[in-house]
Amino acid sequence: MTRGKAPEVAASAKLMVIAMGFAWGFNWLAARMILTAVEPWAMRTIGIGLGALTLFATAYWRGVRLSIARDDWIKVVIAGTFNVVLFSVGSAFAQVYGTTSRAVVIAYTMPIWSALLARIVLKEKFTRINLIAVVLCAAGLAILIWPLWHEGLPLGVLFALGCAWSWAVGTIYQKSASIAAPTLAVTAWQLLFGWLMLGAGMLAFEGLPQLSQLPINIVAWIAYNGLIGMGLAYFLWFAVVDRLPAMTASLGSLLVPVVGVTASTLILGERPTITDIIGFAAIFAAAACVLLQPSAKPIEMPE
Repeated sequence: MTRGKAPEVAASAKLMVIAMGFAWGFNWLAARMILTAVEPWAMRTIGIGLGALTLFATAYWRGVRLSIARDDWIKVVIAGTFNVVLFSVGSAFAQVYGTTSRAVVIAYTMPIWSALLARIVLKEKFTRINLIAVVLCAAGLAILIWPLWHEGLPLGVLFALGCAWSWAVGTIYQKSASIAAPTLAVTAWQLLFGWLMLGAGMLAFEGLPQLSQLPINIVAWIAYNGLIGMGLAYFLWFAVVDRLPAMTASLGSLLVPVVGVTASTLILGERPTITDIIGFAAIFAAAACVLLQPSAKPIEMPE
């Protein structure tokens, strides 16, 4: 690459960061809209299937090797169970039982749990900033959850926390498993295996979906969810981490809850309370502490 081309590549990659953040952020809005007409398991089965198809097409187009060593297949399936199946189901039911804004913010506590698990499992260094992030995260969650207890068990919050924890466990497992294959290929196979497991769950709990009478706007959101929110966003992520420092790439991850909360307010008409806003701010600050450390490595962010 010539010296004159380098600034142009960096500038285009930064635009990709913004596009990625908006693609994943609006994907939470897409899920909420789809859930008005499609059951949760069916929504995730369709979306993950389209996403897997997009990633396999991307890998073929870019000439990425898709083969996985025999000993690594079970590792891919285990990682996909946490990263795709449990995360997808948890994030869907978090919106069924709660608001989109609260779901997306709580789900994006995932970097904090990942840092905590990395310290316990991988013995990675736990910095003072990480400790501050954990305290901010705990405070933010307490602020969000406490007012909800008088209404009963806050299932939406618990599902959102569940998907955050499942992503963190899947991420740490994948790091410790050391799968010897390109990340794009590993992600594509995880989505494919996740699609199979979600399809089995759909048949067991919901049966075959009736999609023939869906309104055109729901069909459009389904297409967005699978092709843009999953396929294109992941493609942008892999392009970004190849071209930019981890800190810059992580800004795209921090855009997701901002876009998600803003879209849920402006389009869905959700109105976060003052308590919600304070809790959101604490959690956002906690995620920023983890993701924007100078020594931070780029970590794959779902949705």
